[in-house]
Amino acid sequence: MSPQKSPHTSRLGGRETGFLMAVAGMSTVQLGSALTVPLFDQLTDVGAAGLRLGWAGLLLFILVRPRRRDFARRDLLACTVLGIVTAGLMLFFMLAIARLPLGTASALEFLGPLAVSLYGPGASRKIWTVAAAIGVALLTQPWHGNLDPAGVGYALAAAACWAAYILLTQRVGDQLAGLKGLAVSMPVAGILGMLIAAPTLSTHLTWPAAWTMLGLAVVSPLVPFALEFLALRRLTSSAFGTLMSLEPAIALLMGLLVLGQVPGLMSALGIAFVVAAGVGATRAGARPAAEHAPPAPHHPAAAEAS
Repeated sequence: MSPQKSPHTSRLGGRETGFLMAVAGMSTVQLGSALTVPLFDQLTDVGAAGLRLGWAGLLLFILVRPRRRDFARRDLLACTVLGIVTAGLMLFFMLAIARLPLGTASALEFLGPLAVSLYGPGASRKIWTVAAAIGVALLTQPWHGNLDPAGVGYALAAAACWAAYILLTQRVGDQLAGLKGLAVSMPVAGILGMLIAAPTLSTHLTWPAAWTMLGLAVVSPLVPFALEFLALRRLTSSAFGTLMSLEPAIALLMGLLVLGQVPGLMSALGIAFVVAAGVGATRAGARPAAEHAPPAPHHPAAAEAS
């Protein structure tokens, strides 16, 4: 007779585990972003983003070692598109934080997940979405009109990529076991990022900078993207989108601790709104077990990387 799982164990396999994974992923993303900003003077924003993507793609490919026979053609196509979106997300966000405070850029980027959350069912979802929107408005304070227009444009482009990333990551994660999908999408993102950054890196790259970016690539995007990939198997895309409202608050904290970017009173109030929205999003955000379980492998080799 197989042992029975306690309610606590079962519960931790659902939305609570997804919540913890998502928060850990957001924290490492923002820590990596804050630590990268001082390197912009040496590598430029595009060079730093491209090098981080390149390292992350190479590391994940080596660690997971995806094999062609594990993928249907439609899965490879989805992973490729996800890789393109991932590259856009990283590159646009690096361009944004070179021109805006980290918390402001992250708040604007959050408009992508916020748009995803609008499609969630139930009146309670809309309440948390409204609270998150108020928090974003307080963090960005658009009525002051003193934000860099190019930075805002790049942050909004990152927001569009972020919304597509959430939906595509959930689709790929549902179809492929383990991290095999990410082991294809990240190398695609790495190749694209390096191609875009190549002209900059050819004149700015040094070996110390290359090794520094290797470490930062592990902090972000390697660890957070893997955590978010797994979290989206446990949360609905709308709940995950609203949960991302925590990210501007985390970004504001990292900006304060790492970059010395001190938030004002309105920003602090915005944090309260987005944190409330993020916590509220997890209350009804678990995906049914049958929905988020990956498909059974067609042959034994397909289970090795799961």
